[in-house]
Amino acid sequence: MAKEKSAIFIIFGGSGDLAHRKLYPSLFRLYKSKVLKDHFAVIGTARRPWSDDYFRETVITSLEDYFDDDKEIMEEFAKHFFYQSHDVNDSEHYIALKNLAGKLDDQFEAGHNRVYYMAIAPRFFGTVAEHINSEGLKTKDGYNRLVIEKPFGRDLDSACELNGNISKAFPEDDIYRIDHYLGKEMVQDIPNIRANNPKLEQALNNKYVSNIQVTLAESIGVEDRGGYYETAGVLRDMIQNHVMQIIGAIASDDPKAKEAKVIHKNKCDLFASLKELSPEEVDTEFVRGQYDTDKTGEKKAYRQEDNVAEDSNIETFVAGKIEFNTDRWSGVPFYVRSGKRMPDKSSRIDIVLNDKVKELGIRPNSVVTLLIEKEDGNSILINGLNYKDAGQDFIEFPEEAEFDNAREAYESLIIDILSGNRVHFTLWDELRSTWKYIDTIRERWDSQTPEFPNYISGTMGPDAAEMLLERDGNSWIWD
Repeated sequence: MAKEKSAIFIIFGGSGDLAHRKLYPSLFRLYKSKVLKDHFAVIGTARRPWSDDYFRETVITSLEDYFDDDKEIMEEFAKHFFYQSHDVNDSEHYIALKNLAGKLDDQFEAGHNRVYYMAIAPRFFGTVAEHINSEGLKTKDGYNRLVIEKPFGRDLDSACELNGNISKAFPEDDIYRIDHYLGKEMVQDIPNIRANNPKLEQALNNKYVSNIQVTLAESIGVEDRGGYYETAGVLRDMIQNHVMQIIGAIASDDPKAKEAKVIHKNKCDLFASLKELSPEEVDTEFVRGQYDTDKTGEKKAYRQEDNVAEDSNIETFVAGKIEFNTDRWSGVPFYVRSGKRMPDKSSRIDIVLNDKVKELGIRPNSVVTLLIEKEDGNSILINGLNYKDAGQDFIEFPEEAEFDNAREAYESLIIDILSGNRVHFTLWDELRSTWKYIDTIRERWDSQTPEFPNYISGTMGPDAAEMLLERDGNSWIWD
């Protein structure tokens, strides 16, 4: 259990959906576990002219959607919340924010620690960061940590510009770029799984691995995010960040490393070795799709969703083959796949071993599956069976290492922010490499007109996604 933490949280976009759906419930869990107790306060800012009392009511309402706790506990928690109407372009508002934060720091004895959380549109990130710096909000005696939600840019150029603006106000060591998949328990445990299972780690290279598959599938459509998806698509929304970070966890060197700088250097080296794609290779190695209605015609096609163009060419499905130019992984395809309106929700890593692993005492052609989502069981399968029942001994855990599903992703990441632990956040050098890779695909796709829609809702995506693997003599494990 983490010890009690002290900080003033300033949440830009404090009236918004992300704050109420993810941040406030996570902060409440930390309050109940006494990680946050007496020495914290939360300032919510947004343009809406709310009072402290009304803001607290919205916080309590958001908690009631997730918890059955006594309302008195929620009200005690909400007493730590304060609101200030805020215009991100108005310097005077930042001065008022500075004064309020200082007052609350004294009131709650928060140690002059500040967490500035950007729960706002990315176009405001640079502006807010610059004003925090220029109007003197940063304290001298405590820490000042800037938390940024994705998307961090929409291509390499915009990401560079954004990073340049933020870096003028905050050093890299104080910037925490959130990728909520890095807060998921299984993803965080991958290095431990590798480090504690020598045979598995010994097998993780191009001598013994046939291919590795990463699937992030959703059964829902875009729902109320049509406007956002029209500017993003699955390639930017899922592949550039979540999928790449999962690959970083399973493929980086030295899983026993504990220091953030070492871990991030290994990931940076991996992403810097991404095999560059020619435009022609994009055509053969990547597949895009857009969902149609289902077989009964009851569900909307993507082009029928709210805030979506009737002739939209934005993808809701991507499958591709990623390769790395390293001694360890050269020649091993990393097949990735993410899409909306697939048959079920599933997030998983399938490690497909070849017949040479018998040298290591592992059954030839075994498949090791890491299930990421809690509803999937958050566990490990070998050839489709729970690792305890699979009849193989190359993966073992002491009892205390079992997954306990104790924390939600945001709860875990907020603890890391308060502790100054940057292991589970994304560095700029990682983003630069992944954006460069993704831009090649995006530029090729933007020069062509796809035949959309090309897969029926409730199916595994377009047929070309199956053919992508079949051409190499492989097939998707989750099918």
